[in-house]
Amino acid sequence: VFSEIMGDDAHGQMRTGLVTNAVGLALLGGIASVLGLQWHGLLALGIQWAVFLLHGLPFNSERFYDSSGSLTFLAVNAYALLQHPDRHTRQVVNGFLVTMWATRLGTFLFTRILKDGHDVRFDKIKRSPFRWLAAWTLQALWVFLVLLPVMISNGAATQHPPIGGWDIGLWALWGVAFLLEVVADAQKSAFRSQGENRDKFLTSGLWAYSRHPNYCGEILMWCALLLCCAQTFTAPVQGLALLSPLFTAFLLLKVTGVPMLEAAGRKKWGHLPQYTHYMENTNAIVLGPPAGPLPPATGSATRQP
Repeated sequence: VFSEIMGDDAHGQMRTGLVTNAVGLALLGGIASVLGLQWHGLLALGIQWAVFLLHGLPFNSERFYDSSGSLTFLAVNAYALLQHPDRHTRQVVNGFLVTMWATRLGTFLFTRILKDGHDVRFDKIKRSPFRWLAAWTLQALWVFLVLLPVMISNGAATQHPPIGGWDIGLWALWGVAFLLEVVADAQKSAFRSQGENRDKFLTSGLWAYSRHPNYCGEILMWCALLLCCAQTFTAPVQGLALLSPLFTAFLLLKVTGVPMLEAAGRKKWGHLPQYTHYMENTNAIVLGPPAGPLPPATGSATRQP
């Protein structure tokens, strides 16, 4: 958005980077101050800027961008969990779930960037140092906002309610969502690894029921953790924890996820009736009925795998 307003030339890119950094820092600092989580925010920002200055900027490389995000999740989560020696079972379990998710996602994304060599999302951004820095600033903000429920719960001074069926149910929901993301990612990786699928699009497995089943799992996981952690909230301002699933959904649905992937898909396969049929008849996120075979009247009856 900023890029469209300020122009795409060198000066426009610099202004975009400066404004984006300023907005990101203001949000991070403001929310951290209101909730008393300043050190958590500084830790997230420090890791991101350190990786940017040591590798991202001098090598103009995004190789460690995603993995540094996972590292930041692990570090901030561990800091929040280890702030006090006595921890409730709820805090320990939620911290473990975050650790498991961040480790799995970081490994998956780092393996993918090693295989692909680069990430096309950053091709334009890397041309401007300030705009490139903004990507790392926003990743620190992303980590901080997504971890809000866990950080707030770990800082709760009141007695935690005992573990009950609500917790068990939410942890079970989190497990289902985690498996949904893992299986969807694995299916896509296996599909892309086969040479004969280089110019095809995936419509089988979980991808027959959703155009982005991995994102469905991602959003659902953070909803489950928010509801579990919310039992410990004691102040209205802690309702800012709602930003965790909301910001996750916003990024995936409106910024870096669905828009980029589907724009690339339309560019590559938009002329194919099979692709149009799949896109128009398959839910974007929530799993639903599959599109089914392409009606003969609209084109070839043979559906791509």
